[in-house]
Amino acid sequence: MRIALAQLNATVGDLDGNAAKIVVARREAHRLGADLVVFPELFLAGYPPEDLVLKPAFQRAARAKIEALAIEFGPAFGPGPAVLVGTIWPEGGKLYNAVVLLDGGRVEAVRTKVDLPNYGVFDEKRVFEAGPLPGPILFRGVKIGVPICEDIWKDEVTECLEECGAEILIVPNGSPFDWKKSNVRFCIAVERVIETGLPLAYVNQVGGQDELVFDGASFVLNADRTLAHHLPAWREAIVLTEWTKANGRWVCTQGAREITEEGDAAAYSACVLGLRDYVRKNGFPGVVLGLSGGIDSALVAAIAVDALGPDKVHAIMLPSKFTSDESLMDAAACAKALGIRYDKLSIEPAVAGLTWGLKDLFSGTEPGVAEENIQSRVRGTVLMAVSNKFGGMVVTTGNKSEMSVGYATLYGDMNGGFNPIKDLYKMEVYRLSEWRNGHVPAGGLGPSGVVIPERILTKAPTAELRANQTDQDSLPPYAVLDDILACLVEGEMPLGEIVARGHPAETVLKVDRLLRLAEYKRRQAAPGVKISARGFGRDRRYPITNKFRESIDGGAAGAAPPAAAPRVGTPRADGGDGA
Repeated sequence: MRIALAQLNATVGDLDGNAAKIVVARREAHRLGADLVVFPELFLAGYPPEDLVLKPAFQRAARAKIEALAIEFGPAFGPGPAVLVGTIWPEGGKLYNAVVLLDGGRVEAVRTKVDLPNYGVFDEKRVFEAGPLPGPILFRGVKIGVPICEDIWKDEVTECLEECGAEILIVPNGSPFDWKKSNVRFCIAVERVIETGLPLAYVNQVGGQDELVFDGASFVLNADRTLAHHLPAWREAIVLTEWTKANGRWVCTQGAREITEEGDAAAYSACVLGLRDYVRKNGFPGVVLGLSGGIDSALVAAIAVDALGPDKVHAIMLPSKFTSDESLMDAAACAKALGIRYDKLSIEPAVAGLTWGLKDLFSGTEPGVAEENIQSRVRGTVLMAVSNKFGGMVVTTGNKSEMSVGYATLYGDMNGGFNPIKDLYKMEVYRLSEWRNGHVPAGGLGPSGVVIPERILTKAPTAELRANQTDQDSLPPYAVLDDILACLVEGEMPLGEIVARGHPAETVLKVDRLLRLAEYKRRQAAPGVKISARGFGRDRRYPITNKFRESIDGGAAGAAPPAAAPRVGTPRADGGDGA
């Protein structure tokens, strides 16, 4: 038996486009000699479809499209393999996450997802009904078990399939990337293979959908846990797998096993694919960004070029009287190395006009954050004006460290449609920048060699909103800050345990306070690529209005009295690296 694995990139809601990809992939699978071609979870609808699936019109259209495909794949229209594809399935007034087998001109079988994930980025219990424990599908004399994604993260579904006589497990997936996910997936699959004694084909989707990025990296494990196939990460692939039965068991013949990149290389590829698909799927002609001469905007520019090509990236330097000559030279050098359009436009006239207009209202006060933020907001307005005029989407350039503690300006450097480094802490930004200077990612459209000048990597980060300013005027050193933030955000670690790691109690309390206060900013931030186990947004949902305070000893510190409560906006609110 020959089974083609179609690791493809669907677009949520594009029933016609996704169906067209199914048709093309089936044609290629037929050329390869496949008996069956398998697609990822909810491929026809796109994954995750969220509340879109609650629209009755969408449900009807998806069901009609599946039925039309079944007829199109019938014998009257010529030969070709059967199709196993993920789709929404309305039945009896309920809606299921399902896979359907299209064979012989009809919907031959339907299997529904049992274990609906309801944690992290997943919220499937909101929109789907859980299906019953499934039996295998009888396909041309072979009993194929089809657990769907989460169904293999516990043993109940696969145990049922094995007891019902399944001979092969085929697992359609919509499993998003994070730093450690590929190893976790593989270990889960190995556990199910050991428990059932069955071979397993894991078919994951690839591509970006809003904040989520799916890396593909599908694979096949034989019952003896040997790896028979490993598909590439970050790109579409249709791969034929060949199976033979010996001694009563099906075995997949050894095939290509692509090496899957890990660590910084994988994170960089995730940022590239996430930005590429967000721009492409939403129909933008390109992107525009503020290029400040700092590390964050330089990395974003490199990611944008690798994702879209240099002709689709427009960088603008927006200097003020505080912008150093070094920043001007570094931004220009970075743009030249990347081969992108680069313009320089002083914000001084606009800043002077706004400052003059506010002089009477601000009379008798000392210049401070309000005046500094005028610069950032002028920059944000200029970038949005360029976007409105020429159509390119503004990409914003704030990193996770800044977004954690509110070191960013609403309606200023936070302006933009998407942020490819939103889930990267500052020290990770440095690491990925160094990695990019030595590598071009697979499928990257940018040049090789050093694209982020060395001085950008070594100089002290600064927003340049006042004279001689550095980020560390307001924040702990980034290596310290990032460790504390990782403990608070990803680890939900008690404050006393963070202090025990060697951090001063007053620093831990300060960072914890800033993290709480900045929630209102994060709610208004642009979406961005999720690459960690706990990104802001879908993963971490804290209330903005929140009076709980934790003490170092692990108890509740209680709410501060109103007179002592910090004002909204008290944390530094400057422009990140000035972009």
